[in-house]
Amino acid sequence: MTHYGLMCPASTGHWNTMLPLGKELQQRGHRVTLVGVPDAQPKAQAAGLEFQVIGESEYPPGSAAESIAKLGQLSGQEAFKYTIQLFKDITDVSLKYTPTAIRDAGIEALLIDQAMPEGGTIADVCGLPFITICSAVVLNQEPSVPPLMTNWYYSPAWWAKLRNKLGFKLLNKATKPITELIDNYRQENNLPAYSKVNDCYSPLAQISQQPAELEFPRQNLPQWFHFTGPYHNSTGREVTDFPFDKLTRQPLIYVSMGTIQNRLLTVFQAIAEACKDLDAQLVISLGGSADPEVLQGLPGNPLVVRYAPQLQLLEKADLTITHAGMNTTLECLTNGVPMVAIPIANDQPGIASRIVWSGCGEAIPVKKVNVNNLQKAITKVLTGDSYKKNALRLQAAIQKAGGAKRAIDIVEQAVSTGKPVLK
Repeated sequence: MTHYGLMCPASTGHWNTMLPLGKELQQRGHRVTLVGVPDAQPKAQAAGLEFQVIGESEYPPGSAAESIAKLGQLSGQEAFKYTIQLFKDITDVSLKYTPTAIRDAGIEALLIDQAMPEGGTIADVCGLPFITICSAVVLNQEPSVPPLMTNWYYSPAWWAKLRNKLGFKLLNKATKPITELIDNYRQENNLPAYSKVNDCYSPLAQISQQPAELEFPRQNLPQWFHFTGPYHNSTGREVTDFPFDKLTRQPLIYVSMGTIQNRLLTVFQAIAEACKDLDAQLVISLGGSADPEVLQGLPGNPLVVRYAPQLQLLEKADLTITHAGMNTTLECLTNGVPMVAIPIANDQPGIASRIVWSGCGEAIPVKKVNVNNLQKAITKVLTGDSYKKNALRLQAAIQKAGGAKRAIDIVEQAVSTGKPVLK
């Protein structure tokens, strides 16, 4: 038995990826501890996992949720800049307290979310093996693929590679405050400097919950990079009451703008107006960000709830209108549901461009959301056979990819042998 530690950002999307992996490890007889700020403790308890707290003085209970709530009011560049500052603050706290917490807990190996670039350094300081888990869009940088925060489509042309290089240059400049923190910490602890951004990921195994079919063609991923498909289940999720008796037999359009950047109420209003004349039932989830009363009187009288049992609703949905968060995107594809994506910030534009590239849906940048554009996109996806066919194609790919069981097979092999797990 190995004692595994889990490290991921304190947000629902990352917990929904990491906790099922922890549960799979636990079911195989391993000991599993989630390491994080106080806001993560209820999630660990709900999943039946152990918890080791860090940063209680800087992040008392509720403070992480408060920071994320502020992010939810922003979009575009403003949201991206806020995210960088937020991650810088969290990285500082993580470097200060996590190594001691890991040693105190007796953790022997780590699963680290790719969105925590300091994670590999913490593992190095502790002398522990670690596996990189890609819960968001794959962050590995290479010139053939556009940066995560752009809605650029994939192209193998020379001009696209030049465009991508410039985009990564700007991204790395924006994230320099974070990389400088990590570089200084490595120097203070006599660790070799990273020569490139991708060096902070695991040399044993890097595992993405995307199916390979949703990712742009990659040329430079390491031989120990694996696409396993998603891990989603109800582990660690709140049990939510939902009025299933109010569902009609009409085609179901499900709307979810996630649990963070979902406070743009005008978007929900435009969606309702665009769908009011369709022979379909509209269900809107506010992701826990507001009470349904704030959207009373919407056109078409859609069913609006504070929080929805998303996994169950997607089994019934014909179309999802989404912010293009990775978890919702993968949960849609797991159920063969095509999408209309409205990306708001951070990696959502990059995920939306992959939805379009794979033929599973259409995308509208949040600044271009209006009733006319929504009506066109919704009608196109609902009536065009290719979108459903491609969603079913990716559903089949996900079913073959292996999910959490394959991911943990790779994890166990990497940790037991101490050698890279090759494709």
